[in-house]
Amino acid sequence: MGVERGMGVTIHFDIIQTITFAVFLLFVGIFLRKKIHVLKKYNIPAPVIGGLIFAFLNWGLQRSSIELIFDTTLQDIFMIAFFTSIGMGASIRVLKEGGSKLITFLLVASVLLALQNIVSWALSIVTGLDPLLGLLAGSITMSGGHGTGATFAKYFAEQFNLSGAMEVAMAAATFGLVSGSIVGGPVSRFLIIRKKLKPVIEDNQDLAAAEKDLAAEEQNPIEGDDILRSVFQITLCMSVGAILYDFFGRHGVKVPTYLFSLFIGIVVRNAAEIKGWYRVNVRLIETIGSTSLSLFLAMALMSLKLWHLVNLAIPMLVILSGQVVLMVSYAIFVTFNLNGRDYDAAVLSGGHCGFGLGATPNAIANMQAITERHGPAPRAYFLVSIVGAFFIDIVNALVIQGFVSIMPK
Repeated sequence: MGVERGMGVTIHFDIIQTITFAVFLLFVGIFLRKKIHVLKKYNIPAPVIGGLIFAFLNWGLQRSSIELIFDTTLQDIFMIAFFTSIGMGASIRVLKEGGSKLITFLLVASVLLALQNIVSWALSIVTGLDPLLGLLAGSITMSGGHGTGATFAKYFAEQFNLSGAMEVAMAAATFGLVSGSIVGGPVSRFLIIRKKLKPVIEDNQDLAAAEKDLAAEEQNPIEGDDILRSVFQITLCMSVGAILYDFFGRHGVKVPTYLFSLFIGIVVRNAAEIKGWYRVNVRLIETIGSTSLSLFLAMALMSLKLWHLVNLAIPMLVILSGQVVLMVSYAIFVTFNLNGRDYDAAVLSGGHCGFGLGATPNAIANMQAITERHGPAPRAYFLVSIVGAFFIDIVNALVIQGFVSIMPK
């Protein structure tokens, strides 16, 4: 740790000290989420809790002419590892076994991504906000959450010199998490009561087979060399992705660094299932991915400059309010109607609000609150778990990149 003195005090953290501090903030977030009910209720991620608390403290330090500088060399590596794990979790076999209902819900959720970006773009123009900043309050953070938000904020800052991108993304993602948790339950209850819906026991062999496969996968024990094999698989995907990124970059193709690694992850996972030459321990891959995401977010939030948000508060509030109205309307009139118009569709609509504005855990929490009172909805749980956890992130990456390419810079 180095200290410089001049007009103020500058404290430098080296790479080991930065990681140590990031892990410390994670533990702070975990502790507070256990102790404070509202944080647990809305599934606020531990790195967001610890990171935002420190961001406010850092704001106070900045006003006292004390600057903290962190070595974030590993931040990109953690980010790419997380999205690689997302790719390796996307099983085409599960998508097929889920049947037409899974494909229908994926298409419904995918259309919402485009609408979220259109709303954010239009309201950016109305409020006079930079459209790229507005886009960070679109599907990037609404359906993508903090991880995708931090990734594209960093990308926008580097590629387009966009000031305040990370602060806007983290604020929008947090707003979405809370909003998705608040509106999901009422949406489902409204549909159930208005349509007089009741649970129906379905005999769906495709769904049952897919659920059985997923359950069996969860029961696989972790063997001694599984960790090493999983780390190798992730880093191999990252390495090949980096080669492709450099190749296409030299030919004028500008995309986020993680995109190629994500798609190589899809290839590795599905080649394992089709050929059976090697095994992919999905549960372990997910654990490595979630750990990488936590460290990436903690490191991103440690350096937030919250004072950049002061002048953006009103335009951002307008855009985010528009996103909530869009999500509620879409869940009631589109998600419900195109997914069967039955009890499961009503529960699914509330779950869609959860991950359409926040994250899959929020969607599950929304559905749990409804099913505990009104009865089980196994199809809704299956569809949200698969689409919200894996496939929507892949589609979102493509949708975002498409909007970035056509927006005025």
